[in-house]
Amino acid sequence: MEKEPTLEAIVKSPAIDAHMRAGNGFSLKEIKEAGKTPELLKKLNIKIDYFRKSAQSENIEKIKSLKTPKVKKKKKSFVMKEKKRTPYKPKIEKIKAKPKKIVKVEPKITPAKPVTKPKKKEKVKPVKLEKIPTEPAGTPLTELSGLGAATAKKFIELGVNNIEDLCQENLEELAALIKGVSVDRLKKWIDEGNELIK
Repeated sequence: MEKEPTLEAIVKSPAIDAHMRAGNGFSLKEIKEAGKTPELLKKLNIKIDYFRKSAQSENIEKIKSLKTPKVKKKKKSFVMKEKKRTPYKPKIEKIKAKPKKIVKVEPKITPAKPVTKPKKKEKVKPVKLEKIPTEPAGTPLTELSGLGAATAKKFIELGVNNIEDLCQENLEELAALIKGVSVDRLKKWIDEGNELIK
């Protein structure tokens, strides 16, 4: 179905000269006077102005000149479908199978073995090793001022267990191995450690 070319409504301008201008669409009054319906104009893709209440004679003539397309529905001719009929097939009698003879087999009886009671295994109790408190040889590192348990742990991991070991170590090597400990701080700790050992 081909749609009609879109029509433009002409409206009087509200200005002083009252010239004619293009409107937003045809008013409902114009459509009614032309004998058409808004639904038809919508189908033909023509704009409708619902707010305008005036009616122009030119617009009414334009709407009247519209040709309404007639839709013809083609009726399909009724065709009878033939029912498919399957030919009659006689039932074939199945040959009955002969029943098989069941041969009874006597089970062999074996002499029962004497039941021996399992020997209970004696539970071996695990020997608990008592922890012997080991006293650290020498003066602990935590006695030095500014050296906490966390820093002392780092020293112990490197093999420096007490102040005596610290005094014998190389300062530059220790400073490189332990983060956050400078050579100057190590010097102070060694000087303090030497005083504590005396």
